[in-house]
Amino acid sequence: MSKRSILVTAFTSFFLMSCSEQTDVPEPLQNGLIYCSEGNPESFNPQRVTSGTTVDATASQLYDRLIDYDAAQQTFVSALATDWQALDKGQRYRFNLRKGVTFHSTDYFQPSRTFNADDVVFSFRRWLDIDAPYHAVGGGFYPFFAATGLDQLISDVEKVDAYTVDIVLTHPDSSFLANLATDFAIILSKEYAEQLSEKDQQRFIDTLPIGTGPFKFVSFKKDYHIRYQRHEGYWRQGPDIERLVFSITPNANKRMLKLVTGECDVIPYPLVSELKSLNREEIEVRSEVSPNVSFWAFNTERPPFDDPQVRQALSYAINRQAIIDTIYYGNAELAESILPPTSWASTDAELKYQYNPDKARQMLRAAGIQPGFKMDIWAIPVQRVYNPNARRMAELMQSDLAEVGVDVRIISYEWNTFRRRLSRSEHDSVLIGWYADNADPDNFFRPLLSCAAVASGSNRANWCHTGFDQILYQAISTTESAERKQLYQSAQQLLMQQQPLLPIAHSMRYQAQREYVKGVELPPYGGISFRLAGKEQPAQ
Repeated sequence: MSKRSILVTAFTSFFLMSCSEQTDVPEPLQNGLIYCSEGNPESFNPQRVTSGTTVDATASQLYDRLIDYDAAQQTFVSALATDWQALDKGQRYRFNLRKGVTFHSTDYFQPSRTFNADDVVFSFRRWLDIDAPYHAVGGGFYPFFAATGLDQLISDVEKVDAYTVDIVLTHPDSSFLANLATDFAIILSKEYAEQLSEKDQQRFIDTLPIGTGPFKFVSFKKDYHIRYQRHEGYWRQGPDIERLVFSITPNANKRMLKLVTGECDVIPYPLVSELKSLNREEIEVRSEVSPNVSFWAFNTERPPFDDPQVRQALSYAINRQAIIDTIYYGNAELAESILPPTSWASTDAELKYQYNPDKARQMLRAAGIQPGFKMDIWAIPVQRVYNPNARRMAELMQSDLAEVGVDVRIISYEWNTFRRRLSRSEHDSVLIGWYADNADPDNFFRPLLSCAAVASGSNRANWCHTGFDQILYQAISTTESAERKQLYQSAQQLLMQQQPLLPIAHSMRYQAQREYVKGVELPPYGGISFRLAGKEQPAQ
């Protein structure tokens, strides 16, 4: 039998094994944890998505990055790179790599070597180089890198020797390290890619993943669960648990019930309206001041939403304080900007578009919008930290807009279908949001509102303004914090004039877990990590 036939047989057998597993929610694990997640991952490679649901399920569980960000110390720390230095006036970064790091050993891949520079070059060139062998696998779309401009900033990734890599930039960029420390900049195995070199096998690189992270992939059953096993050869302190299960439970009430009955050990996004019901000895509710924003984005490529006056008028029609009270139960701040108030670049200026239905009516008529105008609001179908109930929020906005003569239809789909159709710009407007990947204010601007982000699909307003882009470019081209702050405040003023989106709220982030769970913290940036997860032993 040929090597190709052996591989195809192995993968086919693995899929049959995964699909034949019991499909109901697993029983509580003796030496593991069950995390009840809110949806299915789109992929098992976070390079290819910006979805928080996918990032939560994959990035910190399966993979590592060159560097991490320590929020407590507010500094970058070593990960797969032991140290690094800026050369050539900030246009070249040299990374010295950690030795002895093992990749996952699974039923479908047995590594013959440890991590080295070849893996870094392969991982970066996959999304950087359109001619790279794996670039087109899964569609050739890498939205975070396109939206932040990393695919244009990096001119080359060079192997200096087996454990040294240089990343060459086209120009100095003060946000470079921050973007490198995000959940998207993960490292893949080049050896695994070479094993899958046949065209009909390459898709497995993102469906049967291999990384260096604290857990290795076992199986995935859509709408039911993801199963992980502890990576015994993990290079740094790893989890005390042997197994980790993501039990896919989109309904928030059901997640909370499973937590109370012990079917889940940890749940995200407990209903803020029901937090008091979790006030019991065996359950712990954790909260975090979260760098996020929910917003209402207008599709500026569609008339009449291409007219700033129409966008401004619709913004005046929304009673955002009622949304804070009704949807967040007071567990959020009214957003004055897309930047949260915790950001060093936030502005003290009050948002221009306070609730004023009379002014909304006047401006709509002045813009030629007559009573009875129809439009859609798309509402995300899953709970996110920035929006606990988008459907209910859309209903409140529907009522507000009816008061000014606008007839709203609310649209929602299953999460992956929603994202796919949203990426095709089928929406008039959408209720969505953003959760920061790092502390740099650039992380709120370029991924959400740059011209590059229109092409990448993460700019849901499809708003491209060359003057705004120029401000952002100037901000990342300087290391002077005072100058950067002034530029970002100018950017926020321009946004208020153009109004491609209406900021709504900055929400607190909550997580609920059984009292015996330890080591599952709420990181201020990024998703969730089970790297240090364990269980407290019951008292004797």
